[in-house]
Amino acid sequence: MPTVFIALQTTDETRPIIEAILADNPHAVLNEQPAMVKIDAQDTLVVKRQSIEERIGRDFDLQELNVHTITLAGNIEETDESVTLSWNT
Repeated sequence: MPTVFIALQTTDETRPIIEAILADNPHAVLNEQPAMVKIDAQDTLVVKRQSIEERIGRDFDLQELNVHTITLAGNIEETDESVTLSWNT
């Protein structure tokens, strides 16, 4: 199975985003590094706007992810509700 990932800066703002991604993707693996985290997943990784909003207590535009993202791997499918990383196989 191909692996996709997203790497985010480790800040107070990203901690609830990371929690949301891990909660919505139980198959994902967290790899903590100094000043960043990498979240790996087999096949697909989904970032859900609603899950992030529940944790941060305010509206969240998924475009805000761009500020915190270091890199990612996979094809990106974006909607107003989610960002999905996957490989078209």
